[in-house]
Amino acid sequence: MKSERGIGIIALIFCVLIIAAFLAFSIYLVRLDTIIRDKFEGNRWDIPAKVFARPLELYANAPVAANDFEQELKLLGYSKKDSYDKSGSYVVQNNSYYVHTRGFDYGDSVDPEQILQVSFNENTVADIKATKPSSTGIARLEPMLVGGIFPQHNEDRVLIKLNKVPKTLIEALVATEDRNFYHHHGVSFRGTARAIVSNVTGGKRQGGSTLTQQLVKNFYLSPERTLKRKVNEAFMSLLLEFHYDKDEILEAYLNEVNLGQNGNYSINGYGLASQFYFGLPLRELNIAQQAYLVGLVQGPTLYNPWKNPEGAKKRRNIVLNNMVVMGYLTQEEYERESARPLNVVKKPTTGPSKFPDFLDIVRRQLKKEYQESDLTNQGLRIFTTLDPISQTKVQNSFRDTVSRLARSNPSRLKDLQGAVLITQPENGELIAAVGSTQDFTGFNRTIDAKRQVGSLLKPIIYLSALESGRYTWASQVEDSPINIPIDGNKSWTPKNYSGGGHGYVPMVQALANSYNLSAVRLGQEFGLSTFKNQLTKFGVESTIPNYPSIFLGAVDMSPMEVMSIYGNFATGGFKYPVKAIRSVVDSNGRLLERYNLNVQQTIDPSAAYILNYGLQQVMSSGTGRSAYASLSPELKLAGKSGTTNDTRDSWFAGYSGNHLAVVWLGLDDNKVTGLTGSSGALPVWTNVMKQLRQKPVNLRQTDNVQWQWIDSDSGQLSAQGCDHSFYIPLLRNSVPRQATACGMPHYEVEPTYIPDTENNPPTDNSNDSIENYIRESESNMDQDLNNQGRVISSGSYQN
Repeated sequence: MKSERGIGIIALIFCVLIIAAFLAFSIYLVRLDTIIRDKFEGNRWDIPAKVFARPLELYANAPVAANDFEQELKLLGYSKKDSYDKSGSYVVQNNSYYVHTRGFDYGDSVDPEQILQVSFNENTVADIKATKPSSTGIARLEPMLVGGIFPQHNEDRVLIKLNKVPKTLIEALVATEDRNFYHHHGVSFRGTARAIVSNVTGGKRQGGSTLTQQLVKNFYLSPERTLKRKVNEAFMSLLLEFHYDKDEILEAYLNEVNLGQNGNYSINGYGLASQFYFGLPLRELNIAQQAYLVGLVQGPTLYNPWKNPEGAKKRRNIVLNNMVVMGYLTQEEYERESARPLNVVKKPTTGPSKFPDFLDIVRRQLKKEYQESDLTNQGLRIFTTLDPISQTKVQNSFRDTVSRLARSNPSRLKDLQGAVLITQPENGELIAAVGSTQDFTGFNRTIDAKRQVGSLLKPIIYLSALESGRYTWASQVEDSPINIPIDGNKSWTPKNYSGGGHGYVPMVQALANSYNLSAVRLGQEFGLSTFKNQLTKFGVESTIPNYPSIFLGAVDMSPMEVMSIYGNFATGGFKYPVKAIRSVVDSNGRLLERYNLNVQQTIDPSAAYILNYGLQQVMSSGTGRSAYASLSPELKLAGKSGTTNDTRDSWFAGYSGNHLAVVWLGLDDNKVTGLTGSSGALPVWTNVMKQLRQKPVNLRQTDNVQWQWIDSDSGQLSAQGCDHSFYIPLLRNSVPRQATACGMPHYEVEPTYIPDTENNPPTDNSNDSIENYIRESESNMDQDLNNQGRVISSGSYQN
C-alpha cells in the first residue's frame, strides 16, 4: 500500500510539474507573441525625416543652361545612355535632351514618370515636350535628397514596397539565403539543430537561419549568440509565420536587413543600400548589382567594395551562380552579368549630407516647430529651397577663393575660415549656404559665428538721415575728429581707417569710401535709440550694446543676421524672413505645413530707393569697385564692405536683382587676419556671384522720388556738364529751389520784374514814390542776382 501511495504522489507531482511547465511555456509563448505582434503591427522602424532640395522646374524660356541641366541629372543619378527606355536614363541629340523621369510623390501632388524632350537655346530652355504634359506647361525633375535627420541610434532606411522590388533581387535572395523560404514555417530544424549542437559543444559558430529567423534576430533580439537567444529566435519565427503571410515577412526583411555602415550611420534595407552603393533607386539596378547587394547579407564589412573589391566581386558571382542553380538565370545570362564591373559609386551618396551647413539650418528651423521624435522617427519629408547647382558652384568657388587668400599669407591665414549665404531677395528663400572650408563639425558659422560687423551697419545711419528729409546724397557732412564722452570720465575717439579726416564731403562720398568720422557724427545726430530700433526692425536678434561704437559695427552678429538686415535694402524696404523650408509632408503624404511668404514693410519705398543709389555708389566708385569691374556694370550691383578696426573680421554684403550674398572671413581663434572687407570678403563675394546668373538691380522708383543734377559744393540744382555736378535721386520735398549759374538756363524760374521807366513811368508823380519804386526794384534785382534765380519747376531740367 505504501508503495502504491508513493507512486501516486510521484505521479501527482509529475502531473503538477507538467502542468506548471505547460503554463510557464504558455506564458512564455504569450509573451513572445505579444512582442511579435506589437512591433510588427505598430511603428516598426524609426524613419528619419528626409530633406529634399527644390525640384528643377522646366518650361519654355526657363533660365536653365544645358550644362546646368545635365549636372542636375548627374546629381540625381541619371545615366547617359544610347536609349531612354528605363527611368533614370537620358539621351542627348543635338541641342535636345530626352529624359526618362522617375516621377515623384510630393504628398499634395504627384509628378508622373514620363519622357521629356528638353531643347536649349544658349542659356535658356527653348522648348519642352512631355508624354504626360501638365496644364501649367511646367515639368519637374524630382528633387534631390539632401540628407536625413537621424534618430539617436543613427539607423537609416528608405522603405520599399514588395511590389516595387525587382523580381530578380527576390530570386537572388531566396537562392542564396533560404531556398525553402516559401515552403517552411519559419524555422529550418536541421540548420537550427546544427547551430545548437555547435554552440553547446564549443565548436565553430554555425548559421542555418531562414530569412524569417534572420528577420527575428535583427528585428527583435540582441546580436548575442547564446542558446537562449537561439531558442527565442526559433519560437518567435514560428509565431511570426503563424500570424503573417510570406509577402509581409519578406517585405519586412527587405527593409530591415543591415547592409553596411557609413561612418556613424547604419545602412538598413535594400532601398537605402541601393542609393548608398550605386547612387540609384533599387528598380534601376541591373542583375549583377542586385546580386551584389544580396551577397552583402553574409558580411557588409567583409565584402566592402571599396576596401575589398575582389572579394566583393567573388561574392557577387557566387550569388549569380546560385541563381543559375535554382533556374532563375541561364548560363548565358550568368556569363554576361558576372563579366560586369562592380560599378559602385566612387563615394557613398547617403549618410552624411553633401551640404551639411544647409541641412543644419533646416534642422534648426524644424526644431522650433516640431518635436525631436517627430523628426527622427515619423518619416517626414521636408522640401527645402536649396538649389543644388548653385550650392555646388558656390561651395567650390568659396573654398577655392579662401584657399588662395590663405596661400597668400600662410603664416597668418593658414586656418582662415568663413561663411557665405545666398538668398533670393524677392521671397527670402535661401538657395545656398556654406559655413566652413572643411568638413562639417557641428559648428555652423552661418549661424554660430557671431563677430563684429564693422562698417556693414553704416547704411542704416545714412538711411535715418535720408528719411529725416534734412539730408540728400549731395549734402555736405563733416568728416573730422570727434570725441564722445561715455561713462562719466571716459571718452571714445573714433578714427578713419586712413587716419585723418576729410573735412566736409558729400554724404554719398562718405558712404562710398566708408568714412568713419562722418558716419559717427551723423549717428550721434539721430541718436543711439534710433539706430538700435532700426536694427531690431530689420531682424537683428543679438544683444545690441548701448555704446556709440555700435555706429561703426562694434556689435556681434552672425552672417544670417547680416543677411536679414540687407534683405530689407535689396527688396526696396520689405522684410522677407530668410526661409530654408517650403513644405513638410508626413509619411502618409499629408501636407503638414506650407511655409508661405511673410512680408513686412520696414522702410518707406522712396527712402529705400534712394539708399539703394548710395549702395550702388559703393560698388561703382567706393570700396566695392573691384567687384564692379569684374562683374558687368549693367547689373547695377549694390553692397557694402565691413572691416573691424584691428582687421580680425572681413565682411561683404551685396546684391544684384535676384541674388543677395553675405560673406564673412576670419579665424576661429579671433586673431588678426590683416584682411579688410575689400581685400578679403569682397574677392570671395565676387567669385561667388560670378557662379550665378544675375539680373540687374531694378527697384521701383516711386512717385515721391526725382532724379536731379546737383552741385556737390553748394547743394543747389546744377546740370549735366557743369563742374562738380552729379545726378542723384531725391525725395520731392528735398529738391533744392535754387540753381547755380551754370544750371540756371536749364530750369524755369520766376521772372524778375525790372521797371521800364521810359515806356511805363510811375503813375504817381511824387519824387518819393519814384524813389521808393526804384529802391524796391534795385533791391529785387540785387536779391535775384545774389540767388541766381529761384526754380519754380525743378522737373523741367533739359538734359
